[in-house]
Amino acid sequence: MSEPIRRGVVAALWTPTDAAGRLIETALADHLSFLRSAKVHGVLALGSTGEFVHLAEADRIHLLHKAVELGGGLPVLANVSDVSPAVACRIAKAAADAGCAGIAVLPPWYFPLSQDDQLEFFLRVADAADLPVCLYNFPERTGNRIALGTIAAFGARARLVAVKQSGAEWAYHQELIALGREKDFSVFTGADTRFAEALALGCSGCISGLANVLPEALVEVFEASASGADPSVPMSLLERAGTLCGSVNFPLDVAAAMRARGFEAGEPKQAISAETAVKCAQLTHDLRLLFQGAGLP
Repeated sequence: MSEPIRRGVVAALWTPTDAAGRLIETALADHLSFLRSAKVHGVLALGSTGEFVHLAEADRIHLLHKAVELGGGLPVLANVSDVSPAVACRIAKAAADAGCAGIAVLPPWYFPLSQDDQLEFFLRVADAADLPVCLYNFPERTGNRIALGTIAAFGARARLVAVKQSGAEWAYHQELIALGREKDFSVFTGADTRFAEALALGCSGCISGLANVLPEALVEVFEASASGADPSVPMSLLERAGTLCGSVNFPLDVAAAMRARGFEAGEPKQAISAETAVKCAQLTHDLRLLFQGAGLP
């Protein structure tokens, strides 16, 4: 097992699958090799970008084993989230068996959930994994926000090493950072197009969808923050890419970006219309021009 990921650029790993939903292992291996050469600090497997909700339990577990096997020592954080506590616990146990560096966990979604019940869910999953935990707050996706008190209570009883903050509530970063300093956990932002701003606030890093295709820019921003250098050039590239990606719904935009950078993205896991397919192709074209203009291979 690797050391827990507490800082840096973590790529929210894309999951390339074929038309039958099977993992394309050669594509995953190529992509992990690229991310490792770009010096990212780890990957999050089965995150929102990885479209874990479209994958069966066995397929998720298979991916975790392959990500560790093919990652060449790159630390793998496993998102084990599920609406079912039993499923989440089984995947958490599998993450430990696979050699993952830690687990990330969202609150269950669809049904409303009290903070006490969120805490119970998180504790059961953490106990099943016996690994360092990153709580993953993304209320726009789950409908259930993780409150500061729940995070503090979890940290008092389990191995909390980080919190990932995603979504529209930017100001929550500051509250999380303050609590993290008090309770000794890191805060990662999901807002990769505001990465420099997040680092200036005190975030320890980002867990990023754009890191699949622009890891060099994100690593440059992270290193600039540490050295006091100007991050404006790589941030400009990230912002322009983010603006272009707004033309297609997430996470189809990530698939288009993967193709623009020359990677095999696989087949869509969801049903998409002919109109959406055209938009995705146009986005790939536009991003390819952006990447070429920036001198990226």
